Amino acid sequence: MKKYHVYGIGAALVDKEFEVEDSFFEHESIQKGIMTLVDGESQETLLQRLMEKFGLKKRAGGGSAANSIYAISQFGGNTFFSCKVANDEFGDYFVQELGDLNIHTNLGDNREEGVTGKCLVMVSPDAERTMLSYLGISETLSKSEIDVEALKDSEYLYLEGYQVTSDSGREACVYAREIANEHGVKISITLSDPAMVQFFRGGLQDMIGDGVDLLFANDVEAKEWAGKETVEESLEELKKIAKQIVVTRGSEGALLFDGEKTINIAPHSVKAVDSNGAGDMFAGAFLYAVSSGHDFETAGNLASLAAATTVSHFGPRLAAEKHKEIKDQIIK
Repeated sequence: MKKYHVYGIGAALVDKEFEVEDSFFEHESIQKGIMTLVDGESQETLLQRLMEKFGLKKRAGGGSAANSIYAISQFGGNTFFSCKVANDEFGDYFVQELGDLNIHTNLGDNREEGVTGKCLVMVSPDAERTMLSYLGISETLSKSEIDVEALKDSEYLYLEGYQVTSDSGREACVYAREIANEHGVKISITLSDPAMVQFFRGGLQDMIGDGVDLLFANDVEAKEWAGKETVEESLEELKKIAKQIVVTRGSEGALLFDGEKTINIAPHSVKAVDSNGAGDMFAGAFLYAVSSGHDFETAGNLASLAAATTVSHFGPRLAAEKHKEIKDQIIK
């Protein structure tokens, strides 16, 4: 048995979350519902306006793959996370969170000078999340941050699609995928965001290479990639690049392909408060279950309940004890 259930690679960001009105997006010319990369000055300017108008709701360690790795660790999985933060207060905060959660990482005390990445998460009344990210030093994530021995000793490699926006980050993911292939580590990837599929498709194809073992996408990303009108049609196209597939559908549940058959996962009816992190939680819960030997249906049911619980709370991460409650309902 390998030491780690999942080895993740992704952006290390500190989230600052705000509850906003829809009119704010129009006033600031922000496209609602997607992640947009901005420079540090633009982010700081917007941050000041958000603080003045709405006030900070929550600060937390973030990043898509980081959220998934957090979930895996809290369900009981052993994890390693490769990322990059600066030698600043935000970097100290991010590293402390990882250590407190028993997540192993490449980060040490000799971090570079610079600015740790931040993400402004704006949650509108319909619970939709809109993100403006400044990657800071995280944009320079490279092959140097890959711990080859830890990767070899993992059941799954999990690649964050957002890494496609950085040349060095994309190269790191390709490098990690090649090592995983050589050493029998299963490869999983998330498409991350519709904008990644729309504007960085070629880079995602580089990361996917000849195909991955497990692909995560939401329904919009799946249809964007496949150029199809329905999730079912899109699934057929995704089979060309992945052996197994998870397509999340929000309030409609999820559609899975386990390599042989298609499985529908029922949704859980909840009052949505904040959709930020729902997809990350779904992927994390699912990866925990399959890397622990459970079948796709069990993994899907665990992930569906976990994601529904996440959107009924503010913030992308649940308290540690919540994971046990969720797990005990599905895995007996």
